[in-house]
Amino acid sequence: MKQSYNNTYILGISFISALGGYLFGFDFAVISGALPFLQQQFGLDAYWEGFATGSLALGAIIGCLVAGTMADKYGRKKGLLLAAAIFGISSLAMALAPARDFFIGFRLVAGIGVGMASMLSPMYIAEVAPAHLRGRMVAINQLTVVTGILVTNLVNYTLRNNGPDAWRWMFGLGIIPSLLFFAGALWLPESPRWLVKAGRSAEAGVILEKIGNAKDSLGIIERSMNEKLSVGPAFNKAVLPAVFIGVILAVFQQLCGINVVFNYTPRIFQSIGVSQDGQLLQTVFIGGVNLVFTLLAMVLVDKLGRKPLMLIGAGGLAILYIIVVRMLAAGSANVSWFLLAAIGTYAMSLAPVTWVLISEIFPNKIRSAATSIAVLSLWAAYFVLVFTFPILFERLKDSTFYIYAVICVLGFIFIWRNVQETKGKTLEELEDVIVRH
Repeated sequence: MKQSYNNTYILGISFISALGGYLFGFDFAVISGALPFLQQQFGLDAYWEGFATGSLALGAIIGCLVAGTMADKYGRKKGLLLAAAIFGISSLAMALAPARDFFIGFRLVAGIGVGMASMLSPMYIAEVAPAHLRGRMVAINQLTVVTGILVTNLVNYTLRNNGPDAWRWMFGLGIIPSLLFFAGALWLPESPRWLVKAGRSAEAGVILEKIGNAKDSLGIIERSMNEKLSVGPAFNKAVLPAVFIGVILAVFQQLCGINVVFNYTPRIFQSIGVSQDGQLLQTVFIGGVNLVFTLLAMVLVDKLGRKPLMLIGAGGLAILYIIVVRMLAAGSANVSWFLLAAIGTYAMSLAPVTWVLISEIFPNKIRSAATSIAVLSLWAAYFVLVFTFPILFERLKDSTFYIYAVICVLGFIFIWRNVQETKGKTLEELEDVIVRH
């Protein structure tokens, strides 16, 4: 008998959970438009420019640790609510920052909310979505991330002529999506898989009934939770390969280098003589391309599959970076087209698909712990990337992108050899395929 699902309900709870991704996109993108103003306000050199940008990642690492513990003990929903509250408080504090260190401190606090949401939103969606929809539903989180980036870039561009304090409005407006996320998260049901793990199977059954996936699924989830893993399950010999793959994919998604284009668009275009207005306009183009190709990824992820998209992303970026080096060296404004192509390639492959894989490949019993490890690694890699770029670009200029090209080639080889296709399988089926084989 064919299973019937309540697709409207599934889409609703997936979208609300994914609002955490919008705030992730906001805090990720707002710094790009604000940096020229912050440099004037606080006199940032290359070191402090990198640290002000990367402090978000340091907070995100803390957020991953908090979220992993909280998600296991108190549930996914409470973690999402806390993340929303942190977003709101930090947005106002950064907008009112009287000094550099105060600003950086609260950007780190904002990172705690980003880290929590970046881990909990895709994990929650993966745990409530049926197998045939899971890739697209988890990709909604990436869609809200890129929507947050585009809207924030548009707002930054609109505010660019509002005087030296324009950056305060850029950060302060984050309170609006924070309140929307908090209100929406109040309505979310708890993850049925967490409820089963917490011994509340009856409540899990009610939620699975609403989703349209109750009788068989509840029994399968209960059997999965009852399987024994030794102490320190995330590092158990049986699951260590899955954890290792998750960590490497997370690190690669950042060290592939594309986020320097998002965060340092003004600096890159300044190097070839583009005006400040032109620099901020490029961030809008980047946000638009990012959104369009993320929508394409949502169509392809459950059809073409995860592994082919990851290979396209790694190989495509390696080639495009080499062209970007040549264009920057020549001072050609046409470099914009190849940077946009790189953004599009990343947006339809490594950006969303890495989050889908991280949400899928870990067994039910250790999902929050293993996801926490992978996402923590991702944010550590992001910090290394954005902290080092201003310093590297100051010394190596356009040749910096050769480093990222080499990393992309290594990533391609790793994905080809180690990543298995996961589309169309339930989380419990994947547990059997990935862990036991």
